[in-house]
Amino acid sequence: MELWFSEYHTPDVKHSIRVNRHLYSHQSEYQQIDIYDTPEFGRALVLDGNVMLTERDEFIYDEMITHVPMAAHPGIRDVLVIGAGDGGVVKELTRYTSIQRIDLVEMDYQVVEACRLYLPENASKLDDERVHIYFDNALRFIRRCKDAYDLIIVDSMDPFGPSEGHFTREFYGICYNALHDDGILVNQQGSPFYKHDADEIQRSHKRIVSTFPISRVYQAHIPTYAAGYWLFGFASKKYHPIDNVHLKQWKDLKLETRYYTPNLHIGSFFLPAFLENMLKEVE
Repeated sequence: MELWFSEYHTPDVKHSIRVNRHLYSHQSEYQQIDIYDTPEFGRALVLDGNVMLTERDEFIYDEMITHVPMAAHPGIRDVLVIGAGDGGVVKELTRYTSIQRIDLVEMDYQVVEACRLYLPENASKLDDERVHIYFDNALRFIRRCKDAYDLIIVDSMDPFGPSEGHFTREFYGICYNALHDDGILVNQQGSPFYKHDADEIQRSHKRIVSTFPISRVYQAHIPTYAAGYWLFGFASKKYHPIDNVHLKQWKDLKLETRYYTPNLHIGSFFLPAFLENMLKEVE
């Protein structure tokens, strides 16, 4: 008998992956955590029935949410990461010797422990001496921070349930206050393809635009995410992601990547017409 995992993208659309083994299942204080071993995508982390990452395509997400801001602001030293308890974003950040401090705020201790056990490659840099892990509510944590970070990366779930507070006007405002005068905020924005998700993206984008003087959206193609098409938000007090990008300086670092390239950096901000029009409606 075959075992399949299915994630509903809408009530009428689901994405299914055949499963070899169900490696881990635990209901934490905050959410249902599952890890599956699959023949096509390797191990997959699933929270409340939603795929967070797979070993096969996690590099796309982690590279795009990390290297885009790092190329735009070469002076980043202090970084705050919200969510990302799997460790993938932290792993990418630790490749930069210029970074001095990485604060990771994850509300669910069980996610980190499960990933240490079953996704050790992703979690391999959580013990880097520059990494400090705080198991806390992100809003409560950031409210205590003023002028503290060069970069904030919000790697949270979609704006429903435990992560809903990470997409509010209040949240973006306290992130603004926690950043230095030239700071950058990057967050995952979800997929614009299905109407329910598109409505959430418009609401989030409107709130960011009203908070930061520079706000742009960029894209990546991630097979296991809804419609295979994903958006990120880039918001900054000073640096424009194209006009101010330091691509030669980034190339000189000689970081080996599998998805991100300097050319892709520029291209990812050129959006299809339907998406440009959708964002303009709320700007």
